[in-house]
Amino acid sequence: MEPFVLGFYFFSSITIFPALMVVLSTNPVHSVLWLILTFFGASGLFILLGAEFLALMLMIVYVGAVAVLFMFVVMMLDINFKEIKSKLTKYLPLGILVGLVLFVELGLIFGDFIPELKFNENNHLAINSEIENTKQLGLVLYTDFFIYFQLAGIVLLIAMIGAIVLTHQRRKDLKRQDILSQIYKDPDSSIELKDIKPGQGL
Repeated sequence: MEPFVLGFYFFSSITIFPALMVVLSTNPVHSVLWLILTFFGASGLFILLGAEFLALMLMIVYVGAVAVLFMFVVMMLDINFKEIKSKLTKYLPLGILVGLVLFVELGLIFGDFIPELKFNENNHLAINSEIENTKQLGLVLYTDFFIYFQLAGIVLLIAMIGAIVLTHQRRKDLKRQDILSQIYKDPDSSIELKDIKPGQGL
């Protein structure tokens, strides 16, 4: 068996199995750790396909920033996962709707909606060996897929706004520091002076 085939099966196995464990794991910290391993396997597959730029971006951006950020957020926030699981039936219709939207997007991708790409006689994308891999990726993104690239940016912007809104959400069971009330507090009503007799303060 060729080394390329062995590498493909190896990186595929450490991509598919951890991806399943991300969904099936009940501990959110373990899910994030499995997700990091999934990204490592996907990076290996990208390197085998000759897309070293995407492999490095996956390692730096997703493993080095996003996945680690997920892990710290899950570990530091006081999230009641039992309460979230109890509301599964409540949000099940919304989840089914999102799943249907994803399937429709996949149908559009594999259908005739995506603009035609230039293929050579071997049914592969026409690649100019004189141009670097990163430059070729930029030419495709900012020409044929410019609209889809901008739409992806809008989706990320909406996700960022949603994260900020969730962070500033008020909860009754949490005590927050009110700086203005501390600054404008009347010392006469907040400080009480007592005359302590000798020996009572010990």
